Amino acid sequence: MDSPALGRERGCSYTLALMKDALQPLEAPLQAATLPQLSIVVPTFNERDNVTVLYRRLDATLKDVAWEVIFVDDNSPDGTSDVVRGLARQDSRVRCIRRIGRRGLSGACIEGILASSAPYAAVIDADLQHDEAQLPKMVALLQSGEADLVVGSRYIEGYKAEGFNKQRAGASAFATEIARRTLKVEIADPMSGFFMIRRDRFEQLAPQLSTQGFKILLDVVATGQGKLRTVEIPYTFGARQHGESKLDSMVALDFLGLVLAKLTNDVISLRFILFATVGALGLLVHLAALFIALEVFRAPFAEAQATGAIVAMTSNFILNNFLTYRDQRLKGFGILRGLLLFYLVCSVGLLANVGVAFSVYDQEPIWWLAGAAGALMGVVWNYAMSGLFVWRKR
Repeated sequence: MDSPALGRERGCSYTLALMKDALQPLEAPLQAATLPQLSIVVPTFNERDNVTVLYRRLDATLKDVAWEVIFVDDNSPDGTSDVVRGLARQDSRVRCIRRIGRRGLSGACIEGILASSAPYAAVIDADLQHDEAQLPKMVALLQSGEADLVVGSRYIEGYKAEGFNKQRAGASAFATEIARRTLKVEIADPMSGFFMIRRDRFEQLAPQLSTQGFKILLDVVATGQGKLRTVEIPYTFGARQHGESKLDSMVALDFLGLVLAKLTNDVISLRFILFATVGALGLLVHLAALFIALEVFRAPFAEAQATGAIVAMTSNFILNNFLTYRDQRLKGFGILRGLLLFYLVCSVGLLANVGVAFSVYDQEPIWWLAGAAGALMGVVWNYAMSGLFVWRKR
């Protein structure tokens, strides 16, 4: 029979052994096996019928690559995020980011890449039109050090199109030409939505990227200012199998706004440009309403001016809610509340406008300079306060 002292000695030795094992670092092969080499970011909105098919294609294609897929869903009403969570319960390589109160492909891609854990990140659409079979080749190009960015291009030899209609192709080619001329972008297809990038290089560019719009690759290339080593490869553009395209007439405005923002070195944001454009249209609405009130209804000038101001502010609110802040669009009762706040913000902005104009005119009695300074102050105030109080993120 062992003595109590011997038992205590064995117990201490066993405890020390357990502590030693617990403090041992994980073996390198185990760590390497759990870390993905490639993160695939898939922005989604109403893509419930496509995400499972895309997941299966990725699983079949990336047999020799450690990968993860991050679906960034803009709160799809069709239950896309529920389907993704179902996949995630079966496969830990699947992740879901559900965004509330914000929308837009560029913002989704930025959030997804920054949330990734692999050294390389790919962006691919959920509509099954991009060729996932090219992903291993794209990874190999990045791993070899030949490139920082690999782009699936529609404008180089070897590209095939199964689902790219002539109207969309023409619009894309026109936008590409504008981008190449104005932003000095040298790659053949800066409008592509299919690309792969080193995540460390993306991290460097991310603070300067716009979260609005659809053309994230153009933003990345323009912001990189020619410092990204880029390789373009052809691929087969497939036909959409389920759902509807998210591209509409707003894409053109997003694109032009992005070009203007980059031409000003991001001093002026895309959202501010849209807000100012709506404000300029509001001035025309104001003058039209003022003229009708004076000439048609014979109203006194003060009443006509007040009517013009209210009509202009209302039209500005509607346009901003539909266009400038469409990713934070107000709905239901929120529209009425937002409209009242917008009236208040713009009323204070008018006082700021007049105050600055008078101050400038006292210093330099040039009417147009004073008027322009007052108008600029007014639009800056309205923009800042609208974002803070009317369309604030929740």
